[in-house]
Amino acid sequence: MDETEFWELIDATRGAAEGDPEEQADLLVERLLEFDPELVLDFARHFESRYNRAYRWNLWGAAWVLLDGASDDAFDFFRCWLIGQGREVFEGAVHDPDSLADLLDDFDEEIDGDGEELGYAADEAYEQLTGTVAPDLGIAPAPPEPEGTPIAFEDDRALAERYPKLWDRFRE
Repeated sequence: MDETEFWELIDATRGAAEGDPEEQADLLVERLLEFDPELVLDFARHFESRYNRAYRWNLWGAAWVLLDGASDDAFDFFRCWLIGQGREVFEGAVHDPDSLADLLDDFDEEIDGDGEELGYAADEAYEQLTGTVAPDLGIAPAPPEPEGTPIAFEDDRALAERYPKLWDRFRE
């Protein structure tokens, strides 16, 4: 599975789920069950590499603004959700987290921002296909600390200055 196929699968399942991340995860598992186990592992590698790439302080700050706070776990689930939004949103957010204000049509804190189940889709499909736990993917893990400069999440003024478009659209 190449990068284009990875994103096509993400887009197709998001569209069919009408943006619901839990439904998208279920559909993703169903689609992955149509592949052989090696392709499922390829998908998992693509997902994991993007998940690790999004481990950035500036993206965590954007998640903090959108979610009105984001613990370690909430940021993990946000990164899964962000991948589930597709290539354009993901790449735009990694490049400029404040651009999420322009890239997201809307944002409902009740369902958006939490894609925990998306992070398990490949593992679940692999286990159903093989009856075993997925092996190590052979990619470097995320660093112990997010990339970039730490952000004072509790400082609303600093967040508003750093993420002016997100702040104006989702916090005021």
